Amino acid sequence: MSASVIAKNNTEINLKINEIFYSLQGETSSTGYPTVFIRLTGCPLRCTYCDTSYAFSKGEMLSVPEILNKVKKHNTSHITVTGGEPLAQKNCLKLLTLLCDQYQDVSLETSGAMPIGKVDPRVRKIIDIKTPDSGEMHRNLISNLALIKTTDEIKFVICSHTDFIWATNFVVKHDLINITDVIFSPSHNAIEIKDLAEWVLQSNMKIRVQMQLHKIIWGDEPGK
Repeated sequence: MSASVIAKNNTEINLKINEIFYSLQGETSSTGYPTVFIRLTGCPLRCTYCDTSYAFSKGEMLSVPEILNKVKKHNTSHITVTGGEPLAQKNCLKLLTLLCDQYQDVSLETSGAMPIGKVDPRVRKIIDIKTPDSGEMHRNLISNLALIKTTDEIKFVICSHTDFIWATNFVVKHDLINITDVIFSPSHNAIEIKDLAEWVLQSNMKIRVQMQLHKIIWGDEPGK
């Protein structure tokens, strides 16, 4: 589909965007790749470790063509739609499909608290299962687990050893390791990466330990 056709058909589809920026992917199996991030405004969750609270309400309304024009300024095939919780805006689904029409690798970072059944199947979903210490464990939408594909990824942000035990039990209960990649990431400044690494080794489970590359490079600098 040409850019002119996209513009004509989607000028009335708007989303509230907090920021669009170009950086290295800091997490998931695409870590290290130059990526355009589209951060949507708004989130119904309030996780204790949230590092993007500035995206709860701040942003500007942009049409889909305006968003796509900002994205295409960067020469990359990797696009990540994130938040906040991007699926809290219904027009996110249309944006994801149009991105998939134009780009090779489109990923969605979602809390797992919103239904994923209508997400374009070409999108690689990164689903963040909420642990007890997040304060939002009750928001996990278990029905989403049946819709996860091998190309998707499941992430747990670990804040304590209690979180770790809960998360490993959750992984076993839902047989997640035999479904897709499972990632454990330490909550920034909550636990030491070395401790998490030791716990994973002792568990003898096929879990990937991952740090946030962008925080190692840029710290808490916004837009990175």
